Amino acid sequence: MPEDRTESYLEGLRFEWKDIDFSATAQARKLAAPPLEKPYGKDRPLVRLPPIEAIEKPGLSLVDAILARKSRRKFSGEALSLQELALLLYCTQGVKSQNERRSLRTVPSGGARHAFETYLYLERVDGIGPGLYRYLALEHALVLERELDGADRASLDEALNGQLYGAAAYFIWTALPERMAWRYSFAAAKLLALDAGHVCQNLYLACEAIACGTCAIGAYDQAKMDAFLGLDGRLEFAVYMAPVGKIDPTS
Repeated sequence: MPEDRTESYLEGLRFEWKDIDFSATAQARKLAAPPLEKPYGKDRPLVRLPPIEAIEKPGLSLVDAILARKSRRKFSGEALSLQELALLLYCTQGVKSQNERRSLRTVPSGGARHAFETYLYLERVDGIGPGLYRYLALEHALVLERELDGADRASLDEALNGQLYGAAAYFIWTALPERMAWRYSFAAAKLLALDAGHVCQNLYLACEAIACGTCAIGAYDQAKMDAFLGLDGRLEFAVYMAPVGKIDPTS
């Protein structure tokens, strides 16, 4: 009978804050904070997204969006507009203000550490070619990680355990634990889990506001997903993902 490791995994979520030696953290030792954003080649062209001020705001109220929210796995073949994608990205990781030490965003994060990067598998977005992109939250822009072909699509679906669902776009969030551990030591694991929930719930609500659907995905193949994204699986690894598409009217 397989070993039940539930208790050992849960132990990482149960701890006393007094047990953290904050005098020994990287922050306390005056070590430089990790960058607020994963770097990219400055010679790589960026896809500039419409600023939030220029995007028409949906009329759906927050309460109505909360009441309508549900997981959706059937999508129409309609493409997302660039404005719709920009709105979803801003609602999930948008930067409202920043300085050299921290950024304040549209979602809460422990100590404003914001230890996630947003990768996007895009199939149907007006004005953007299919490919794997990364959202640069500080610039409110996309950078192309690589162009994709049919084999890549099959690899992603395999990593998702068959949960690609024909989405127009797929949000894939990765964690860089050093950003959180720099301040919070071993508490980083719990804070990352909490922060992931904040991000994905914002995606759900923003999707409802623009007649799109999504579904939080936590059951995926870790090694295959990290390999698809080109990650080492330790300093950066996939933690959460969600398909996005226009709602199928028959669903």
